[in-house]
Amino acid sequence: MNKKIGLGIVGIIVLIGVFYGGMIYGKSQIPERGQGMQAFGQNGALGAKGGARGGGFTAGQIIAKDANSITVQLMTGGANQGGSKIVFIDSNTKVTKSVYGTIADLAIGTQVSITGTPNADGSENAQAVQIRPAMPTTK
Repeated sequence: MNKKIGLGIVGIIVLIGVFYGGMIYGKSQIPERGQGMQAFGQNGALGAKGGARGGGFTAGQIIAKDANSITVQLMTGGANQGGSKIVFIDSNTKVTKSVYGTIADLAIGTQVSITGTPNADGSENAQAVQIRPAMPTTK
């Protein structure tokens, strides 16, 4: 009987130790305040103005297009005030919408989100382009 009680107490102590260790480990995994916001540009808009610095994500409206690139008016804080960026596209660029699209779907006026690799000149090589639904206009 005493052996069972002793094992029960040891078991409870082990469980408490494991729980406490997990809590300490979990707290060490929480990023410090401000971490995780590094990808956000001015006014908290992802990819706006900071494309070449943080790189990898661009969002806005296509304002020009040719066979090898699109020019995107960048979105900053919900308004077209962030300048523009040239994004190079090729046959390896994935274009998505509700179903897979093609480069032919990248029309002027289309809202897009782009992931890719930034170039030193501020342009970007697209790895994927996502066609987004049109934003509602307010009058």
